[in-house]
Parts: sequence; structure tokens; C-alpha cells
Amino acid sequence: MTATPPRVRLVQRREEGVYLRKVDRVTVRHRHGEIVAVIEIVSPGNKSSKAALRAFVEKSANLILQGVHLMLIDLFPPTKRDPRGLHQVIWDELGGDDDDFEPPGGKRLTLASYDAGPPEVAYVEQVAVGDALPEMPIFLRHGFYVPAPLEATYQTTWNVFPAAMKTLLER
Repeated sequence: MTATPPRVRLVQRREEGVYLRKVDRVTVRHRHGEIVAVIEIVSPGNKSSKAALRAFVEKSANLILQGVHLMLIDLFPPTKRDPRGLHQVIWDELGGDDDDFEPPGGKRLTLASYDAGPPEVAYVEQVAVGDALPEMPIFLRHGFYVPAPLEATYQTTWNVFPAAMKTLLER
């Protein structure tokens, strides 16, 4: 075994792949260890390619079909791969009704909570940059949820965020 790099004509490195493997998810488990719900915070990597989007959508739909409730926080605008947002792509994957979801004008960022049912039910809110984030449900079992105060959580986090980092983000 050697640590010397291979001697080849071409080496290609895909830095974006590093970010795809970073997980932005919270898992809620029953006291016996069973996964009850997942909170998924979408990253740009989830939409960076057809393969990345496909993997994300399949994973999300499979969670719901396995009875795991899902809350999706997608604060990135739709791409050509998800022109009506990730909710519509996930809902289509689940075989949801044929009504195409059309985000209201200017509100292209999506928050969705899925009650894994049966039947599966999607609760969707659309927001725009600068809007206060609404409270969203995290389902723990069919029909029962705890409210997730997204705006209050964001503000609390922002208030303790290091000032040096804030200036970088506020530019």
C-alpha cells in the first residue's frame, strides 16, 4: 500500500460531492428507538444535479411510505429540476393527486410537513426571502403533531450567532 498519488494523465475532483454528504437533518425517535419523524433542511447540494435531486426525492418519499413523518425546510428557490419546488416532486413521487401545485407569486421557498398517514397528507406553506417563518407541524403519529416555531427558533439562534460570522453573512 502506498500514499503516493497514482501516476495518471488526468485527475478530476468533484468538491461539491463533499457538501452532498453533509447531513442537514434531525431525527425524532420514539423512546424505544424507532424513527418517528425526520426534519430535513434542504441544502444547495440536494438540488445540484439530476442524480442528487433524484436521491433526495426517493429518500424523502421512502421515509413517508415507511410511516416516518417528514418536515421539509427548503429555503432555496426552485431549479429547472424542481420548477414548482421540492414538495411537488416528492408529492408526485408518492403518487399524490394530479393537482399541480403552483407557488403563489413571489413566494417560491417551501416548507412542508408530511403526515405519513395513512393516508399521507401534506401541509405546505410558501414563503419569500424576508418573510417571517411560520410555525409548522412535526407529526409524531398520524393526526398528532407538535408545533415547530421556526421563526422563533431562527431568531434565537441568530441572536447568539457570533458577530464576526454575522458580518460575513449580512454582506
